[in-house]
Amino acid sequence: MTLQLYFARRFFINFLGVTITLTVLLGLIDLVDELGDFPELPFGKVFGIVLLKLPEAYYEIIPLVMILASVALFLRLARTSELVVLRASGRSALRGLLAPAAVALSIGLLGVAMGNPFVAATAKRHHDVVNSYSGTTSSDMAIASEGLWLRQGGADGQTVIFAARASSDLTTLYDPTFLDFALDGQPLRRISAASAQLEPGGWTLTNAKIWDLSKGVNPEATAREEARMSVPSDLTQDRILDSFGSPEYIPIWDLPGFIDQLEEAGFSARRYAIWFQKELAQPVFLVALVLISAAFTMRHSRGANVGISVLTAVLLGFGLHYIRNFAQILGENGQIPILLAAWAPPVASLLLGIGILLHLEDG
Repeated sequence: MTLQLYFARRFFINFLGVTITLTVLLGLIDLVDELGDFPELPFGKVFGIVLLKLPEAYYEIIPLVMILASVALFLRLARTSELVVLRASGRSALRGLLAPAAVALSIGLLGVAMGNPFVAATAKRHHDVVNSYSGTTSSDMAIASEGLWLRQGGADGQTVIFAARASSDLTTLYDPTFLDFALDGQPLRRISAASAQLEPGGWTLTNAKIWDLSKGVNPEATAREEARMSVPSDLTQDRILDSFGSPEYIPIWDLPGFIDQLEEAGFSARRYAIWFQKELAQPVFLVALVLISAAFTMRHSRGANVGISVLTAVLLGFGLHYIRNFAQILGENGQIPILLAAWAPPVASLLLGIGILLHLEDG
């Protein structure tokens, strides 16, 4: 137990060291970038933007931190011959991996349970603050059991849009209704259509019926139908998706309920389900990175090709990370099942690390 605590402490110290180093580096890089984007803002506000973005930026590089911390630990243990002593005592060096793997698993679990909600809150706040400083506005949006509600504004008034359902990319609305309001809140026009396609500069409606809701006018008597018409709009797909809520902005504890709400409303929740499962699989992936790093760096430091071994471990870890992201994209596009996209790369990485260790370890 004492030996395992020693390895766990050494690994955690290395993890903290790499965390602090990369966090400071990320902060400085982002500070320079934000100063260029907002040269007119006071330094204090720009620094606040950087602080809001830093948790999300660090959360994305946790796999890199885990790789570097693992490589640093096992190289140091190899240089001090502690692994040699461990083997000479009759114990397998694989036992020395239990503590670092347990620490990596604990970090992953804490990151998902506590870090994810914190990152979601700060990332959403950063997005809103940057939009307010840059003058960018986003559309208001609400999901209900009966369908989707959108609001778009303009110099002449507001338009409220209701749709029974929408395409997965939210650029096509089915059975939409457009309600135009003047600046004083008086209704001006109602439009119902079979579908509405979002295009640059506005919506293109098909099989539309228009009612004039102005005072003193009989809406049904003056109603007209058009096979195709356009409704001006400054909305874009990105702005609608921002209002819809990026998965990164939703705490993991709220995601199951949000997914159920989307599915009850008839919308695709695949993007959010993939993100949810990927976050749950994060601790397994971090453990796999520790095992893979150890497999290439646990040998004696005087052995040949130590630099190549370290480079191989880092590149393999990066490769697995990008494979995991690629699987996420395939899952979001519906080309592979959700569970396969989220869990196959971490589990395969874990089995790969165990296989390499069993092949190379002679203890």
